[in-house]
Amino acid sequence: MRWSQGDFAAERERMVARQIAARGIADPRLLAAMRAVPREEFVPDHLRARAFDDSPLPIGAGQTISQPYIVALMIEAARLGPSDRVLEIGAGSGYAASVMAELAERVFAVERHAVLAERAAARIERLGYANLSIVVGDGTEGLPNEAPFDAILVAATGPDVPEVLLEQLAEGGRLVMPVGAAHGLQSLIRMTRLGPDRFERADLGGVRFVPLIGAHGFREE
Repeated sequence: MRWSQGDFAAERERMVARQIAARGIADPRLLAAMRAVPREEFVPDHLRARAFDDSPLPIGAGQTISQPYIVALMIEAARLGPSDRVLEIGAGSGYAASVMAELAERVFAVERHAVLAERAAARIERLGYANLSIVVGDGTEGLPNEAPFDAILVAATGPDVPEVLLEQLAEGGRLVMPVGAAHGLQSLIRMTRLGPDRFERADLGGVRFVPLIGAHGFREE
């Protein structure tokens, strides 16, 4: 089946209405960003017809693009503002980072798989997101040279929230990431920095993510 841009626009609209807004995501800026970013550009060509499925999809290197609702849930939890500086750990295809680039002033996304980072960077350049940078590296280290960040989102589960990432949060900043076992059900956690050594922790519910690999995460199997 061949798809036109018009078909994809209609599919994005249905995705937002049925999978995101219907589940309680109400931020109008976020819903508009999810409609605007062409999700079909962030999946392999042979999966374009499934780009709007209510499920994760493989993107290579053993990684996935998260289902649309989970992307929206994490971004809503991070409470992004127009002047925010944002760090994403686990850029993958670059989709979530692109949605955040619609909402924030500056976004940095770290990806440990060079092949995925190169594809994402080329995609981002083609789509014109000048306020988004893809960086190859160990995301568990964060990006200390660009800190502090108003929000940090981690798209992989760790045994706990890495201290090094908490240190890179601005006061009032929010970190959102899944925490738990490398395989199985995990908890989506939001940490809000209240002061130099004070954080508020909130459990946002159960999720399933790939493991966070790196110096401050899990070891590669």
